[in-house]
Amino acid sequence: MKKILVFMLAAIMALSLAACGKTDSETSGSAEDSDLAYVKDKGTLVVGITDFEPMDYKDENGEWIGFDADMAKAFAKSLGVTAEFVEIDWDNKIMELDGKTIDCVWNGMTLTDEVTSSMACSNAYCNNAQIVIVPKDKADQYQDTDSLSDLTFAVEAGSAGEEQVSALDLNYTAVKAQADALMEVAAGTSDAAVIDSLMAAAMVGEGTSYADLTYTVGLNSEEYGVGFRKGSDLAKALNDFFASSYKDGSMTTCAEKYGVQAAIIEQ
Repeated sequence: MKKILVFMLAAIMALSLAACGKTDSETSGSAEDSDLAYVKDKGTLVVGITDFEPMDYKDENGEWIGFDADMAKAFAKSLGVTAEFVEIDWDNKIMELDGKTIDCVWNGMTLTDEVTSSMACSNAYCNNAQIVIVPKDKADQYQDTDSLSDLTFAVEAGSAGEEQVSALDLNYTAVKAQADALMEVAAGTSDAAVIDSLMAAAMVGEGTSYADLTYTVGLNSEEYGVGFRKGSDLAKALNDFFASSYKDGSMTTCAEKYGVQAAIIEQ
């Protein structure tokens, strides 16, 4: 009996010593759960986006470009991996992240309460606002929020724009992307749209694809961030990258290429 007892004590001590010898990451499981390690191991950073000029859009060769797209490529390169872009349903962005269909949401994403509570987010990198888009010949009629009550709006599902029109109790139809919201107004199937000010500057007005549309009322002010899975260590890695790219001027150079330099937030 004594021999059995001694043997059991020795076994328990050996197990305890083995556990003590492990690193914190091994015992907590954090090494296994590291998004940074996961991305490096598979060799790709899969970026969830929508068609959103000047942040993410395709050039004539079908390649994704834009301020966010170019910065995502540069960040991926700094990690030693390749950026891959996947168009997502914006309303399902959190589900796409959690299901590992994508590794991040990097598409002029407003840092709303829903986003910051559901994702590990980067520092804010760009200022923005939600603004009302109407036909140019009707713009004089819609210069404040009180004038908007009789309009029907098109907004991107799950977007900050939808949040704004919902808060104002306006009539709206949710569409797949902000680009679709503009198409609705241009076609006359919706009276107005609410989209990001940076997108409006690139796509609405003289010299753009929507020369007959214009923007009027600003509904809020907000900031963009990049979202990762909850608890992801990629958020810190991106913050470090933002800081270094702002310091060396490459972020500003990229912003100037797409005309968004005035909106960049110092890192």
